[in-house]
Amino acid sequence: MTENRTARVARSAGDRRWSARSRAAVPGASARANIARQQRFWSRRAASWDHGAANNPGLVKVVERVIAEAAVGPGDEVVDLGCGTGQLSLPIAARAGHVLAVDVSGAMIDLLESHAREAGLSNVTGRAAPIEQVELPVGSVDVVVSNYALHHLRDSDKALAVRVAAQWLRPGGRLVVGDMMFGRGGEARDRAIIGSKLQLMLRRGPAGWWRIAKNAGRYLFRVNERPIAMSAWVSLFERAGLEQVRAVPVVNEAAVVVGCKPTSSSDTPSSSDEQAG
Repeated sequence: MTENRTARVARSAGDRRWSARSRAAVPGASARANIARQQRFWSRRAASWDHGAANNPGLVKVVERVIAEAAVGPGDEVVDLGCGTGQLSLPIAARAGHVLAVDVSGAMIDLLESHAREAGLSNVTGRAAPIEQVELPVGSVDVVVSNYALHHLRDSDKALAVRVAAQWLRPGGRLVVGDMMFGRGGEARDRAIIGSKLQLMLRRGPAGWWRIAKNAGRYLFRVNERPIAMSAWVSLFERAGLEQVRAVPVVNEAAVVVGCKPTSSSDTPSSSDEQAG
């Protein structure tokens, strides 16, 4: 199904314009296995995510803030990384010239494209691909957005995604990321978030205790979810050469970070900034 859908998209004018493709470097066996796991995991969850995202007040607030910070205008070329079923892509497409919506799950892309047709939006191009393996021409994009997707990446891949997205941007373009943003307790904000979550779960009794045990394991061993602190995101943006970087807490552990591509090309980051600490 994914291959047929990809072939259809490849024939579209929008896809020819973007020319997104896999990186020349072939992922190693471990990376390929991880990508396959992510594809299966998110494809199974596509329908429930589609319903749950629209009915989660906290997530809706983060989406609204990302859209506000993106400040998309008519004619803008936009990329949505980890688009899911279109919570960002579709409302942004109603304001932009074109949106390239990227997600590792073909099932997510299928739902997004269905929603786009229902909404009468013909300026959305879906692409089923891992975020880490998408390439676009340098200086070809006005805005790059992402919401609740990049915390699934390894830290080095977060840094790479930010650096590459910054290269895609035209001078004055914006990168806007909404996500879970907290670390392992190194900052006061992190400790407050972790403490509030523990208190909430403890009040729920045995069911909450089980959630604590399960989430603690996932968090400590960084299985699937790998959030980093808000300050770490700011550092990634700055190391990628973005300016006017600021972080805005939204709800609970969620925040939005935004940065702008310099109007001068003199601040291009070096290749040594490709890796996160």
